[in-house]
Amino acid sequence: MKKSTIVIGLDAAEPRLIEEWMTAGHLPNLSTIRHQGTYSRLNNQVKYCGVLTEYSTTEPLWATFSTGCRADTLGYWDTVSYNPNNYEIVCDVVTSGYDYQEYPPFYALGEDYKVAVLDVPVTTLSERINGVQILGWGGHYPYTVSASNPPEIYADVVEKYGKNPVLHNDNGLWWNPQYVNWIQQALKESIDGHSAIARDLLQQDNWDLFLMVFGETHTVGHDLYNYSQADHPVYNHLSKNGTKPDPVLSTYKQVDSAIGEILAVAPQDANVLCFSVHGMAANFTDLLSMAVLPELLYRFHYGKAAIAPGKVDSKPGSIVTKPIRNSWPGEIWSQVYEPNPLKKLFRTWTHKKFLRDQKHGLLSPYSLSDEPIEQELAMGWMPSMWYSPLWSDMKAFALPAFTNGHIRINLQGREKKGIVEPNDYHALCTELSEILYDLKDARTGSKIVKQVVITRTNPLDHDPKLPDADIVILWQEPITDVVDSSRLGRVGPLTHCRAGGHKSQGFLMGKGPDIPQGFDLPASEAVDLAPTILNLMNAPIPKYLDGRNLLRNDHS
Repeated sequence: MKKSTIVIGLDAAEPRLIEEWMTAGHLPNLSTIRHQGTYSRLNNQVKYCGVLTEYSTTEPLWATFSTGCRADTLGYWDTVSYNPNNYEIVCDVVTSGYDYQEYPPFYALGEDYKVAVLDVPVTTLSERINGVQILGWGGHYPYTVSASNPPEIYADVVEKYGKNPVLHNDNGLWWNPQYVNWIQQALKESIDGHSAIARDLLQQDNWDLFLMVFGETHTVGHDLYNYSQADHPVYNHLSKNGTKPDPVLSTYKQVDSAIGEILAVAPQDANVLCFSVHGMAANFTDLLSMAVLPELLYRFHYGKAAIAPGKVDSKPGSIVTKPIRNSWPGEIWSQVYEPNPLKKLFRTWTHKKFLRDQKHGLLSPYSLSDEPIEQELAMGWMPSMWYSPLWSDMKAFALPAFTNGHIRINLQGREKKGIVEPNDYHALCTELSEILYDLKDARTGSKIVKQVVITRTNPLDHDPKLPDADIVILWQEPITDVVDSSRLGRVGPLTHCRAGGHKSQGFLMGKGPDIPQGFDLPASEAVDLAPTILNLMNAPIPKYLDGRNLLRNDHS
């Protein structure tokens, strides 16, 4: 017998905060689900060279959720794709998601199951879904189309509820008061819209699976975490020592209320799951992956600094609490090193005045080889891309990345102008690993690298499912803005990037007739959600799934 199953995702919702705020009584609807059923954290991993490694990259984890397969099975590691034939990258917020050709969404179950899908990130419309699919109405850069199946439904939703104000507009300008006020109101409108659309869908049919995701928890974590949590270095400044209202808590409370509204119109005998595929903390990754790592590799190759040099073991300058430019790239560009102070001043302010980009604010007017950078360059706003004209001359370079650091070796026989011989590949990886493990937070003296992972045993392995990066760096908490290398010098202080960054832990909670109350789930991760949901639906579980059903009959 088929079961009605309601599944609600909270994108990048942090389990530590969820737990704290449920205990404090701020999230009554989530608390009810937890106390009437089960709760567990998810701890995500992926395999590099067969070795399980902590994993927190958003888009592949959403593809993992939708397929029940890890990134190493999918061959989908990142939204950024690199081409060794021309040293170029591709990244698009619509087309850079997983294509689901080899492994379809687990909920593409054909005519035997009625399914409704609303705003699941990094997914695609599927002809094998019997029901309604609405994608890309809202969400934090969802890497999917804004469309529906049947096609006319998306236009109907926009006509009835308007365009989502957050979609492709949440750019993390945490220091801009106008943006901070705007994003909070936009998130409320987005949550209200999601609640209304979901209730409409639930009352249209008796769905075997109703699946939706609130992307607002992702946006508020990225953009305003530093107004909410004291573990962020600028929290006291922005929150006036905790005396201002907490915008992250406010958004979580709004989502909790929306969940209550949605469940009020859902079948009362349905199984209900709420989850997040990963969490959010003070952003200890982006600044290091996007700016510090490419600068260190530049210094490794050229023996000189390009951005933010400083004296190792000296007292760092103050943390930047009041950025003055209209974008984070603009803040980093202002640190381009010029011995002549007048020349440096010219670069800093002409950049701010004349070069603007509609989405990201500012792009650098020069690459680090003094060549103009094209405005349409993919990911041109990211500091790692400012070094891209030099990649073909460097032994190793940093690919643009949002979470973990990614290093590519400029390898002979693979890259068009490769300069590193395959026999020297592992020695170079070892040398770079030693440099990385030596890095320290200049403010505390603590190590900042948690793990360095080599992704290939054979450097010339052309398996298309391998990641583009030859070396992956997992950074260590807590967050820092200035890094010391005993070999390559100091980088920073630099302006902090997006307030919140991803962690590998998510959560799962559920209640219903087939979910025992007080039942402790086994150790689990996002890859286990697909088979668990299929089990609740009494639907077949494909044998190729990497995950496992967390609610096996022998647990009941």
